[in-house]
Amino acid sequence: MKTSSSFSILFWVNLSRTKNSEASLYARITVNGNRAAISLNRKVLITNWDSDRNRAKGTGQKSRILNTYLDETYNQLFQAYQDLKSEHKQITARSVKARFLGLDAINRSVLDIINYHNEDMQGKLKWGTQKNYFTTQRYISRFLSKADKSPDIQLRELDYDFIIKFEKFLRGYIPQDHQRRMGNNTVMKHIERFRKLINLSRKLGWMERDPFINFKAKRIKTERGFLSLLELQEIEKKNFTIPRLQLVRDLFVFSCYTSLSYIDAINLSAENIRIGIDGELWIYYNREKTTKPIHIPLLPKALDIIDKYKDNQKAILQGRVFPKISNQKLNSYLKEIADVCGIEKNLTFHIARHTFATTVTLSNGMPIETVSKLLGHSKIATTQIYAKVIERKVSDDMRKLRVQFNEIEKEKTAENS
Repeated sequence: MKTSSSFSILFWVNLSRTKNSEASLYARITVNGNRAAISLNRKVLITNWDSDRNRAKGTGQKSRILNTYLDETYNQLFQAYQDLKSEHKQITARSVKARFLGLDAINRSVLDIINYHNEDMQGKLKWGTQKNYFTTQRYISRFLSKADKSPDIQLRELDYDFIIKFEKFLRGYIPQDHQRRMGNNTVMKHIERFRKLINLSRKLGWMERDPFINFKAKRIKTERGFLSLLELQEIEKKNFTIPRLQLVRDLFVFSCYTSLSYIDAINLSAENIRIGIDGELWIYYNREKTTKPIHIPLLPKALDIIDKYKDNQKAILQGRVFPKISNQKLNSYLKEIADVCGIEKNLTFHIARHTFATTVTLSNGMPIETVSKLLGHSKIATTQIYAKVIERKVSDDMRKLRVQFNEIEKEKTAENS
């Protein structure tokens, strides 16, 4: 049965990276609706670009040189597509890109796929996600240096034994910035990112065997930490005279009543606070992590905190509701706040989001569908994790109640005997 695929090449300017009225040029390959972009390392004046013809305007020397280069690039990209087709190779936007860049040779290495991934994902992944990949890549390099005494290894050499040894290395590795080894789920996150790199290699045709085929990730389910109502109230009523602790406390409490993550709270601007459908003030925002829009009615305590910072000069200059503070410093100061308030839990900013889901909403009878929408979850199954936490709390409270009833019955029996 003969199969065909749609294929197109488009040259475009990236207007989001404009400097001095010049924009970077890219080639976009599209195969069956899937795209891959290639930086052409060329710039063009925006006024000199013809977006209909996808070429530079005019007949001047610069325009002629650039258009000749684009014609040559077009021919090379089309030839890469034709070569893959004649070789009966899998044709994808990424495989055409790899052939054009000369990255689909037989002896591709781990560093090759890492470099390809970094270039391909640039501008696609959020910085937080990209940073996590960089961390995983550093661990891969350290493992290679220790295990093979080499900074790199060819992809065809990877096997199940390599994966098992890499997992063992991660479990035994002591990071230099602290003395604790990685937990099981952290190890699994690094393994999963490595697995995604291997899957990308296979899609590009760089590997035939999957070294992960017999590997099973061993995730340990953990309950989400959150503050009880008494703990939250203890933080709220504490008077902090040190400005940095006061700011961190206010940001944390604000998140407890809005569900915003650190990055979303820090990036919040006055434009994000508008009159909602009920005539009250709401937060209208696209979550940084998922770009999913969220609409959150503001509770009185959250409104009080916003009002507290309306004249803060640092926040005004930054165009934000709250003055900026790094996530690292914020979490460090939260530990001080926990000590001062007598809270023994490992207090991090993310616990505020969990507290909103459990103590502030679900525990007060809010339907799980509403909580899921407020949290910006795409699946209600994600929100049900918090409902299970509430069930555990109900179970613990009922256990205490049973003990009390048993004590009462014992006392009655003693009195009657």
